[in-house]
Amino acid sequence: MTFSPEQLLPGTQRALLHRIAIAQSEGRAPSLVAAVQRQGRTVWSGSRSCVDGHAPDTDTQFRIGSLTKTFTAVLVLRLRDEGLLDLDDPLEKHLPGTGVGDVTIHQLLGHSAGLGAESPGPWWERTPGTLRPELADVLGEQTRMHSPGHRHHYSNPGYTLLGALVEKVRGASWAEVLRREILEPLGMHRTSLHPQPPHAGGWAVHPWADVMLPEPAEDLGLMAPAGQLWSTVDDLLRFATVLAEGDDRVLCADSVEQMREPSAPTEHGDWQSAYGLGLQVVHIGNRTLFGHTGSLPGFLAALWTSVEDDVTAVVLTNTTSGVMIGGLAADLVDIVAESEPRIPEPWRPLPEVDAELLALTGPWYWGTRPNVLRMASDGGLELAPLQGAGRGARFVAQPDGSWIGLDGYYAGETLRVVRNSDGSVNHLDLGSFVFTREPYDPGAAVPGGVDKGGWRGLGA
Repeated sequence: MTFSPEQLLPGTQRALLHRIAIAQSEGRAPSLVAAVQRQGRTVWSGSRSCVDGHAPDTDTQFRIGSLTKTFTAVLVLRLRDEGLLDLDDPLEKHLPGTGVGDVTIHQLLGHSAGLGAESPGPWWERTPGTLRPELADVLGEQTRMHSPGHRHHYSNPGYTLLGALVEKVRGASWAEVLRREILEPLGMHRTSLHPQPPHAGGWAVHPWADVMLPEPAEDLGLMAPAGQLWSTVDDLLRFATVLAEGDDRVLCADSVEQMREPSAPTEHGDWQSAYGLGLQVVHIGNRTLFGHTGSLPGFLAALWTSVEDDVTAVVLTNTTSGVMIGGLAADLVDIVAESEPRIPEPWRPLPEVDAELLALTGPWYWGTRPNVLRMASDGGLELAPLQGAGRGARFVAQPDGSWIGLDGYYAGETLRVVRNSDGSVNHLDLGSFVFTREPYDPGAAVPGGVDKGGWRGLGA
């Protein structure tokens, strides 16, 4: 049986429509538009509006708020990939004179630099950026709320600094670099700093009455890298493909994967969410979602992707509050992933066999604990406990014959194959831990040695 990714079952489509209809009705949103993508293609879209015949479509612009931060993070990662900076560099090395130059670029990307959450002075989201013409006006006098690197503390000024960093290193405005390096390569022609028709107007809905108030749409000036952009569902789905699998025109897959790794300790007791590098990470049930939410007066936005399910959802609405936008987008992912689970690719054998590598596979013992070493389909190795959870990792080959851990407990650790004088394998050395073919193999170089009496029963 063949399967077309363009097709969703009628029941799934109705469930998606039902979910956004409830969100728009109960959240009292003037309008709302959403779409779901699978295998790189839009498989469903829907919208609701308080005005008959004026429902937005996937080409209608909405303001996306802090989803802008993910674009800024991608621009910074591009600089790192080109060797123009290192994420552990202090900001002062590339952008001197800020007064907070000792914080690192990594800390700014992950909101662990200890900076304030908001800019001082009038509410920056509802006032023109001309009120904050200099970085000092964005940061204010009390720049530090926490010691750098010790905790996650969301900071809009921190992303203003990252935008200024991009401008300094590139020698061009943040907006121009964004257009040249992300928007144009991806064909995101409906993403812009300012609204372009057709676009939604932003509204505040009274909390205790069914009446509305228009919200201002200010140019945020220096704060633009933290929340300025307008975009559409169609454009954000194009961007989501990069966040799911990478795109060498914009950012390679390895750097995207780094963006998804939690970068700082979470709040005490918060085990369901974390922040990577410009990406939020949430765990809902047995599903992990990556993406970002956004809000500015008059607008809410959310983009979530489940890499394992290959499902992405985008939701945009033009209300200041009322719609639980992150939960709504997560529900759309869940509806598709649960109703129509991803069909795995057919199993296929490797194109060729590395006999020496194949000989290393199978059971290995750390002391008495059995582990299994497997060949991965990408040519790497995978080590995991034979049963239950525990220490494990994927490994990638190095030119000197060793292997470096990519994730898990052994991330960054070196795996070496230690051989006897005749070339046969004696043991595996993983960060000084010895793995042997038999539990405490007497013929292997086990630290501390192996009792010469060997294994024995109770009566021995």
